[in-house]
Amino acid sequence: MELRHMRCAVALADTLHFGRAAKRLGIAQPPLSQQIKSLEEELGVRLFERSSRQVALTLAGEAFIGEARAILSKVERATLAARATGRGEAGQLMIGLVGSAAAATLPTLIRAFRRRHPGVELRLRELPTASQAEQLLIGELDAGLLRPPLAGKAAARLSLKPLEKEALLAVLPSDHRLAGRSSIPVSLLAGEDFVLFPRQAGPGLYDQVTSLCRRGGFVPAVAQEAVQMQTIAGLVAAGLGVSLVPASVARLTRPDVRFVPVTPRVHASTLSLAWRTGDTSPLVDNLVRLARDLFRAAQ
Repeated sequence: MELRHMRCAVALADTLHFGRAAKRLGIAQPPLSQQIKSLEEELGVRLFERSSRQVALTLAGEAFIGEARAILSKVERATLAARATGRGEAGQLMIGLVGSAAAATLPTLIRAFRRRHPGVELRLRELPTASQAEQLLIGELDAGLLRPPLAGKAAARLSLKPLEKEALLAVLPSDHRLAGRSSIPVSLLAGEDFVLFPRQAGPGLYDQVTSLCRRGGFVPAVAQEAVQMQTIAGLVAAGLGVSLVPASVARLTRPDVRFVPVTPRVHASTLSLAWRTGDTSPLVDNLVRLARDLFRAAQ
């Protein structure tokens, strides 16, 4: 039995007229009659009673048509689902993000993606850059918002689209002696305790922070480590030290800390979208295309 047999039977059941059913199906009446006859022969029962004046369903026909409608409906849903998935309009996309991305870049990207592709389920996982790279390589993430550079296999097997370049800012307790300044030389942070993330969590950003400190004539004395930027800001607010963070962290406003520009002005490693090179997923392709449209100016 073929789907065309079912479609012919359902069309005839809907119209109870061979001519109108054939017109609906876009075929001539004789082929329709032959399809119905072949179907009845295969089933071994009559589905329709025919006379010169009318066509009527038999009891067997009523039972068959009900199931045939359900089957054709499922086939239609399967067809639509396959086409939507093939175009990247359905399915699930797992995206990693560093904490600082949540301030501005992530909302911009996610809102735009959901407007373009409302049928796609987005799952977000906050992870440092190194963890994102690992999970991208093993397929646990489809894409990630992270801070290059990448190393080893990740550098060779992941593609990057720069999204946003940010300056480094000092983050200080609101009652700190330097908190009221409009900017500060980084050298004035010498001797302060620092709240910093471990290097393995984000080597690129870590190296830029420590390089800036060395330009100020000191090596930061790390009194407390934390992975997420929001946590670093909270620990600074608690008086455990100061830190240097990307400017996007300042968008997560809180009254108990101050974000102050430092000199010399240094840009943090650019926030980038990462994905597996050669990934054929239309979901990932749609995300990358959107990121390129939204963040054309990033270098």
